[in-house]
Amino acid sequence: MRSIAILGSTGSIGTQALDLCRRHPDRYKVTALTARGSKEKLFEQVREFRPETAGLTEGFDPAEIPEDLKFCRFLSGKEALHAAAAETDADMVLVSIVGIAGLQGVMDALKAGKQVLLANKEALVTGGHLVTDLARKAGKPLLPVDSEHSAIFQCLQADGTNKPMKILLTASGGPFRTWDKERIRKATKAEALKHPNWNMGAKITVDSASMFNKGLEIMEARWLFDMPEDKIEVVVHPQSIVHSAVVYQDGAVLAQLGEPDMRVPIGYAMAYPERIETGVPAPDLFKLGSLTFEKPDEDKFPALRLARECLRAGGAACTVFNGANEEAVAAFLREEIPFGEIAVRVERALEKLAGLPANCIEDIWEADRLARAVSNSEFRIQNSEL
Repeated sequence: MRSIAILGSTGSIGTQALDLCRRHPDRYKVTALTARGSKEKLFEQVREFRPETAGLTEGFDPAEIPEDLKFCRFLSGKEALHAAAAETDADMVLVSIVGIAGLQGVMDALKAGKQVLLANKEALVTGGHLVTDLARKAGKPLLPVDSEHSAIFQCLQADGTNKPMKILLTASGGPFRTWDKERIRKATKAEALKHPNWNMGAKITVDSASMFNKGLEIMEARWLFDMPEDKIEVVVHPQSIVHSAVVYQDGAVLAQLGEPDMRVPIGYAMAYPERIETGVPAPDLFKLGSLTFEKPDEDKFPALRLARECLRAGGAACTVFNGANEEAVAAFLREEIPFGEIAVRVERALEKLAGLPANCIEDIWEADRLARAVSNSEFRIQNSEL
């Protein structure tokens, strides 16, 4: 029996992790659940899984807690995240909060000696050197939940003395893979939210459409696997069956294949080094017929170029990339700006905030604050200009 705390339990990753707990009640005990603001959904989860601690980061009125849930300790704000990550008796902490908000939860869990299941890429994007140092001191590897990084992690289990030379990071290409540059710039919210393969939250779906998600994943892979960015190659694979691969020095390429269903990488992280039944069928290769691969177009999708430039620049550049993008995506989802302005805002924020340090977590918070301020207040481009 393993105990698990889930930060972000009402989101896509959190609910699928709870589905696995439901499938394997003899293996998993839920000790803590947190959500941002979906209190009714959180109450339903607490009622079913009976954790000792639960929390809403947006806060709540204690009078709203149903009488039958008084057995659970309810907390709010940052206290809820800290308690769930570090103060319960969880063996492992699944961090599935969206954005830089997950960084503190990851660090709190590692400082408390917990095994971190990482579904929040921004923790490594913004604080990669701090997080990996803590994980090393804790003596516990970060277990990736992103489908691509889980695939790479699985392939690396077979490396032995065969040195990995390159990572092949696959990408579906999103809904705009075949569109021309001008059409992409003018894409609507409804069009950006129509991912061809994956069912995900709004922010990550928009990031997939712009390929900012892949830029973030290049940064994440650099820290998770200690691989320089020029050895991380993005490969567009529209079928989303090959989730990533590793090229070895002897010429072999090991890849992980599976249906585009997040329960597989979540289950792998939850059971590692074992495996569990997830309810996901294996791909039918005869039905698929063929798998195709393409080079990404960095002119249509500048996020890939910007991500590599940030890694080469060092300092807080990756934090600026992330913060400016989060704010630009939020503005796009509010239908305040066109799709093409997202990358423009990020690039200009990087130009304006070049050279910021990232020596401690306070530096990272400050760089994030400045990036958001710049993204929100400057460089507004009218639809007519696009």
